[in-house]
Amino acid sequence: MEHGLQRIMDNGIYQGLMALPFVLLLALYFTAGLWSNRKSHLREWPVYRYVLFSLGIVISASAVTGPLASRAMVDFQAHMTGHLFLGMLGPLLLALSAPMTLLLRALPQPLAIKVTGVLKSPPVRTISHPVTASILNVGGLWVLYTTEIYSAMHHYLWLHLLVHFHVFAAGYLFTVAFVYMDPVPHRYSYVYRTVVFIIALAGHGVLSKYIYFQPPPGVIKGEAEAGGMLMYYGGDVIDAIIIFLLCYQWYKAARPRSSMALDPVK
Repeated sequence: MEHGLQRIMDNGIYQGLMALPFVLLLALYFTAGLWSNRKSHLREWPVYRYVLFSLGIVISASAVTGPLASRAMVDFQAHMTGHLFLGMLGPLLLALSAPMTLLLRALPQPLAIKVTGVLKSPPVRTISHPVTASILNVGGLWVLYTTEIYSAMHHYLWLHLLVHFHVFAAGYLFTVAFVYMDPVPHRYSYVYRTVVFIIALAGHGVLSKYIYFQPPPGVIKGEAEAGGMLMYYGGDVIDAIIIFLLCYQWYKAARPRSSMALDPVK
């Protein structure tokens, strides 16, 4: 690893720039919540959703800035912790906070209609399809850890940023493709989503075992074993939460007069 990139990441200005997008997202979410609460015909946005979004932002940001991000440059187990935070746990908490629902509540009706039109567009339908989201998420990780990309991202800042952005975006897209907390114009059946999720889960589990036995380029065997185990068991815990939510929504939808998603907010 180039020491120059490590010095850049340890620089306070760099740390602040990396944290800035997350701070802005947090500010926008709270502003949208306060703005939507001014509309008399809507219930106040639940406090627990603010908490979920805040936790999701903090956990995601910790993977790209601060002590964990710096340690991840030299320790594969720390890197894998960041992967779980940025690509799985953080996106799950953000999805549970229903940010798109809040955005549509806060926007004036003409703008909300335009945003809804974008959500219904073919490109959004394609990338939000469970299969596409799984390929981008799990497939992207296979490419990262079985090629030279993992090693190269420790030498080139642009690649380092691109990989982390992809992990975060693909992780969020994957979560919302299976657990519907926000309005979803293109819904897929519970059976279909369950089957695709099981396949994706298997792909993630196989990759973690592959890493255990075949370390990524530049990673020593001991660290690869620790990182692979963390990816396997830590990923299982987060996947179990997604499975619970999916099954709970399925149960709610199957009950008489109950076809809405888990704890919807009007």
